[in-house]
Amino acid sequence: MTFADALRSAAANLISHPLRSGLTMLGMIFGVGAVIAMLSIGEGAERQAMEMIERLGVRNVLVRNTDIRQEELEEIREVSPGVSPRDATAILDAVPGIEAISMRTTIEPYSIHADANITSAQVHGVGWRHGELTALNVVEGRFIDPLDESTHAQVCVIGRTVRMDLFRADPALGRDLKINDVWFEVIGVLTGSGGQKTVQGVTVGSTDREIYIPVTTALRKLDRPVLEAPLDEIILRLKVDTSPQEIAVMATRLLENLHGGAEDFFLVVPDALLEQSRKTQRLFNIVMGAIAGISLLVGGIGIMNIMLATVFERTREIGIRRAVGARRKDIKILFLMESFAISAIGGLTGIILGIVIAKIVAASAGWPTAVTPLSVILSSGVSVAVGLISGIYPAARAAALEPIEALRWE
Repeated sequence: MTFADALRSAAANLISHPLRSGLTMLGMIFGVGAVIAMLSIGEGAERQAMEMIERLGVRNVLVRNTDIRQEELEEIREVSPGVSPRDATAILDAVPGIEAISMRTTIEPYSIHADANITSAQVHGVGWRHGELTALNVVEGRFIDPLDESTHAQVCVIGRTVRMDLFRADPALGRDLKINDVWFEVIGVLTGSGGQKTVQGVTVGSTDREIYIPVTTALRKLDRPVLEAPLDEIILRLKVDTSPQEIAVMATRLLENLHGGAEDFFLVVPDALLEQSRKTQRLFNIVMGAIAGISLLVGGIGIMNIMLATVFERTREIGIRRAVGARRKDIKILFLMESFAISAIGGLTGIILGIVIAKIVAASAGWPTAVTPLSVILSSGVSVAVGLISGIYPAARAAALEPIEALRWE
């Protein structure tokens, strides 16, 4: 008996018992579907984390201002002004291994308009190296340069949603927009950056509704609440082969002295966030893999039970096949092919189910998903392997039957 003959016979037997075959495949279907869905969700989450870390910068260390309750703010300001340009200068002078530095302050505007069009956006005053340190991409024009910062220039770079709100399909470069009571010239437009992303409790917002102006202009020409810290964030770009953790420790000690022990700042180390995200993802994959593995194991047991029942039902058929010349090897192949067919069809259906689940999760929950070729190959390979292994014992039982005894079976 050839493999093609055995496969045709297996297919005919499955078709002749559709309900039993379908129920047998359920374990494979759910197991493979769970593997595909789990791996796609995990891959999507990892890609999202990588995108966010790229925005934060793997070689960066961030000093951020802490949100403080209003009733505590006045007391803290007696000993510390909060994150300020003084901190940036002190870190650059005292902490080794710093390649570049950029400051950021955020303005909450009450009015943004151009001609008759209005929009809402966050306004950030940033250093001229901010775009480079946070991987901002300018699709039109340019980003802020050193001359803009040193001369307190009234120029701005806007996100794509701000551009559409204010200028529609008209050119934006060289146009003026007004933030509160100050006019700014548009010198650049950013590419879209997707939605807001959060990893390990740290959030990076979309640039679509953001406007960037020189930090010196923001501090000098736009109003901020009196007790608010001058800066929201200081970005430290480290030299190659410099440990972010060591720099973070040194910067923390320096800032604690400068701030008089006030806990009005905290440090974010993107490299540590990336490693923690990977550990969390590995744990997620292990847990979900174990759940999917149990489903596949249950499916394999189901295949074995059905195949043993099939051997019992087809004992007389086995005897006839042996009597007309079929070898033990042919009987083994016959039953292994049937087990293979069950697992292969179940695995294929499970792949489709897993992709559908991944798409539903992405659409309904807003979680990123990504089905990779590796996940498809891995899940289908495991399902086929489980099916073949589960069919070995029933096939051996069938092949071990003596022809005379099998023919006498009623």
